[in-house]
Amino acid sequence: MFETPLNGLIAATVTPLDSNGLVELAAIKPMIERLIESGVTGLYVCGSTGEGMSLTCQERKNVVEASVDAAGGRVPVIVQVGHNSITDACDLAKHAMSAEANVVSATCPSYFKVADTDTLLSCMGQIANAAPELPFYYYHIPALTGSQIDVVEFLERGGKSIPNLAGLKYTNTLIHEFQACQNTQSRAFDVVWGCDEMLLAAFASGATAAIGSTYNIAAPLYRRIIEAIEAGDWQTARQLQYHSVAMVNVMKSYAFHGALKAIMSMLGMPVGSCRLPLNELTKDETESLRSGLNDIGFFDWCGHETQVGS
Repeated sequence: MFETPLNGLIAATVTPLDSNGLVELAAIKPMIERLIESGVTGLYVCGSTGEGMSLTCQERKNVVEASVDAAGGRVPVIVQVGHNSITDACDLAKHAMSAEANVVSATCPSYFKVADTDTLLSCMGQIANAAPELPFYYYHIPALTGSQIDVVEFLERGGKSIPNLAGLKYTNTLIHEFQACQNTQSRAFDVVWGCDEMLLAAFASGATAAIGSTYNIAAPLYRRIIEAIEAGDWQTARQLQYHSVAMVNVMKSYAFHGALKAIMSMLGMPVGSCRLPLNELTKDETESLRSGLNDIGFFDWCGHETQVGS
């Protein structure tokens, strides 16, 4: 059994879709094989990158089962179960536990915004209690949920009221808040970083694990950043981190999910299109994206050798 804290680079996995926009379960195993080969140390399933909010509950369960099977116990599988319906989120958490996932995580409801810490504690407490045998990580991503609750207060109080609250997936850019989350008084929490292009700053501030989208396409690069930090070679770490910044800046010129899936396909991991309201890239956009990546040398330093369709 995998214990917290989590460590290393955890890929926020995409959900492969076929040409009709249906979940392509058969594509999950080869994708996860490539990710593990590239050096990821965990899988974060049905999160923002995996379009979890656009999948039906049954589809999410199917993806979880396929991902747990593909991982085969080699790396932990963290299942994101957040839902606008707390009842459905609890059902997904129960399923994750029965499917033998290792960790449950959840965003807060986002259509009706969570307005105070008491409500956030009630929501997350119910979801965590649905899978009491698994560690629970709150997924803090205010840019998408609209929740502006003081996350440090949530951890302080949650440490006393949610027995299996193990930590936080912190997807924001406030380093001082991230540090405060690592130094709560109620108990020590595992605070996992979630902004890829700021990995260097996070590890300098005490992070030991990160969950990210671009680990799907450049995990070897990020592993080199961590190795440089551990060796005290900050100049190399800064140079490598700037590769990540350049990569993300190229991707930001396009629909991010579509760009990520297009790059994965270029690297020999065909994962299909996106589900509405997200859109895949057009053929012209894909070629423009490839050109932009070539200009920054991405295919030379990303750590993957295959470039399909070049």
